[in-house]
Amino acid sequence: MVQVTPFLLVLSLALVAPGLSAKKCVLTGRWVNDLGSNMTIEAVNEKGEFTGIYHTAVTATNNEIKLSPLQGSQHNTNQQTQPTFGFTVNWSFSDSVTVFTGQCFVDEQGREVLKTMWLLRAHVNDIKEDWKATRVGINIFTRLRPRSE
Repeated sequence: MVQVTPFLLVLSLALVAPGLSAKKCVLTGRWVNDLGSNMTIEAVNEKGEFTGIYHTAVTATNNEIKLSPLQGSQHNTNQQTQPTFGFTVNWSFSDSVTVFTGQCFVDEQGREVLKTMWLLRAHVNDIKEDWKATRVGINIFTRLRPRSE
């Protein structure tokens, strides 16, 4: 019986461990990025489509920052625990649009993290100014937790 016990322990760990490491990252909810911008992603439908609101903390314009709509799509594969996604923000306060693409991860501490790269296209008045119309960057989003009462 002594030799059977280690075997059963190893077998049970092998069967249970995959379930422990497969925490699912879910896009739906409230997020904040490394610059202090906030976004809320509504429910992802059966086709992987979602909508939401983006509130940027930074801008290159002098216009008053306003809430801006976002629209996106999650790669809709069966039981993906860390899905890829993309979304577009149509800025309500400027003549520009930003597209984000990224992946939803669960880090070593079990926290959900969105790693993204973006392209912002600003309006220019002439094709000769095209060279300065597109910016590129990265953002890391973490889930906003509800405040404790």
